[in-house]
Amino acid sequence: MTTFWFIVIAFLWTGYFVLEGFDFGVGALLPLLSRSEADRRQVLGTIGPVWDGNEVWLITAIGAMFAAFPAWYSGLLSGFYLPVFLVITGLIVRGVGLEWRGKVHSRREVALCDAGIVTGSVLPAFLWGAIFGNLLFGTALATVLGGALSLSVAVLHGAVFVALKTTGGVRARARRAALLAAVGAMPVALSTLPSVPGRGPLWTLGTALLAAAALAAGVTLVWGRREGWAFAATATAITATTATVFGVLSAAPLPGLTLAEAASAPYTLTLLTWIGLIALPGVLAYQAWTYWVFRKRLTAEVSLSA
Repeated sequence: MTTFWFIVIAFLWTGYFVLEGFDFGVGALLPLLSRSEADRRQVLGTIGPVWDGNEVWLITAIGAMFAAFPAWYSGLLSGFYLPVFLVITGLIVRGVGLEWRGKVHSRREVALCDAGIVTGSVLPAFLWGAIFGNLLFGTALATVLGGALSLSVAVLHGAVFVALKTTGGVRARARRAALLAAVGAMPVALSTLPSVPGRGPLWTLGTALLAAAALAAGVTLVWGRREGWAFAATATAITATTATVFGVLSAAPLPGLTLAEAASAPYTLTLLTWIGLIALPGVLAYQAWTYWVFRKRLTAEVSLSA
């Protein structure tokens, strides 16, 4: 049961990074992809129906850690108290900006909402990578590289998502932004590969190589205007990266703490399993339905009428 719940938590974090990753990227790119208010509404319209649902993955992942691995939960959140606090602050600021932007009218208030969206997207995207980079390697350089990797990949992922979901000038600018983001993401991703061997199970080297290959494929596909396949490639890169991280953490989620030592009692894990089997399929089905309903591209006219 311990291994099973570690895999479940890894799955939840993966879902969060894949789905919230493009939310972060879209928010960070807002001022760069927009030339007018219609453009800004078109950009934000790509994540409008889904961003708050995507945050549920984080709440579920943290809640599962608390219930299944309380020692890991407490050690992670207390050891990284300041960056986690800043992540939460950023998410709150971004949420306020997204919710209030359509309810205010003066240019100053709209500009403040936009600034909150950008700041609340860039800050968590960088800090999550910094936290896990420090957790894996424990050095200042790894912290910075982890933050740079997660931010640059989120920007690339978000740019591809905007290109997939929009038309016209916004779509063209999103494709160019994706190519520019790749200039930062690819070197950082390749620089982290030599650190993987010997850190975890042998298969983590394979997932790390898959992440780099998927990232390169995403860039190639967006260059060829195959945004759907490009988005699948960047999502695969994030999935493979997260699998690598949790593969390395599987031996010791915190320094000096094994997975077995961090786990709850068997009875608690069994009870959690039954709750998860009942609740998780419904949550996944609802989110899949949401993405299906809002699957079409957005035009400037649709965004302004929404």
